[in-house]
Formats: sequence, C-alpha cells, structure tokens
Amino acid sequence: MAAGESSFKLILGSSSMARQRILAEMGYEFTIMTADIDEKSIRKEKPEDLVTALAEAKADAIISMLQNTGIIEEDAHTTLLITADTVVVYKGMIREKPSSEEEAREYIKGYSGGHAAVVGSVLVTNLRTGASKGGWESAEVYFHDIPDEVINNLIDEGIPFKVAGGLMLEHPLTLPFVEAVIGATDTVMGLSKSLTEKLIQEALFLQSSPPGIPNVS
Repeated sequence: MAAGESSFKLILGSSSMARQRILAEMGYEFTIMTADIDEKSIRKEKPEDLVTALAEAKADAIISMLQNTGIIEEDAHTTLLITADTVVVYKGMIREKPSSEEEAREYIKGYSGGHAAVVGSVLVTNLRTGASKGGWESAEVYFHDIPDEVINNLIDEGIPFKVAGGLMLEHPLTLPFVEAVIGATDTVMGLSKSLTEKLIQEALFLQSSPPGIPNVS
C-alpha cells in the first residue's frame, strides 16, 4: 500500500537515486533527508556489521536533525525513517566508494572477468516510538571481461565515485558486462525490496507493542 493511501509517512534517509527509484517502484510516496556523517570514522571487520552500523549512524543523525527542528513532535502521523548502506566485498576485502581515479580503476579492473559480493543493510525506524527493525542481504555479481575503454568512460563520467566499490550495476556502460546476478538485483542497487517491505511492516507493528516489552531490531 502506498504511503499516500495509508496512515503513515515515509522518510528516505538517502540521496541515492537508485534507492529513491526502488522505493518509488514499491508504490510508496516519501520525502528525502540526508545524513551528514563521517562514514570513514565507522569501522567494522565484517561487512554486515559495517553496513548495519552505518545505517544506524545515518538514522541517528537524521533523527537528531528532526528533533532539533521539532518536526517529530508536531507530526500527528506515524512516520517511518528508512536508512541503508551498501558495500562491495572483493576477495574478502570491504570496498566502499573509491577515493581516487587510480583506486576506481583498480576496483573495476578487478571485477573484469571475475565476481564480487554486495552486502546491503536496511534500517526502518518508527519515529513515534523510537523503535527500529533492521537487517541485511547479500548478492553475488559475475562479470564478463570489461574493456579498458569502458572503464575509462565510467571514470570520466565520475560514476564509480558515487557508489560502493565503484560498482553501478544499472549504468548503461556497466550492464552489458554483467554475466549474472545471484540474489536480488535491487540489493546490488542499494535497497532490497523484500527486506524493506518486511521491515516497514514490522516497524509499524512496533507502535502497538504493549508497555514493558522492549522493541529491538
């Protein structure tokens, strides 16, 4: 059910165009807020722990912004905040957004004729109750050989610097060289539809939990 037809509002805590498109495809209406956090200051050894911690940090930052403006207190509707994070894992190493052309080139050349895993988290916070539900999913992406010319064009367009691991699966330059995706394509693009829908419903249920029963993700 779209948010416009229901008794709750949605905030997407992300500037990612792919996440915005996926949430719209799910039939939801939403507003967008972004969190200004230092992602590099949050470090975890396991990719699932890292993306979970980053989604939580984004939620905390946005909630703090909302509390400072008094929006949460003024809104009579139940409001759900969705935050997410994605990393690429290549040969056991966590890859976030590349920080230089050299790093971007190294990332993409590594995928050429090989494969990488994508780990993505979703956190849905009920702003009325403060309770949240979160989870993560993973997918594997297998690639054909990617020509140097294509890699150069991607870097010239600045595409790799916008996404985890420099990997924008849906880009017209990248897509022809994707051999197979094992798992959900939307997970690779930054927001698992099935996980997000599940967490939305669970976060809505949390608002009616009896007193004394803790709400934990």
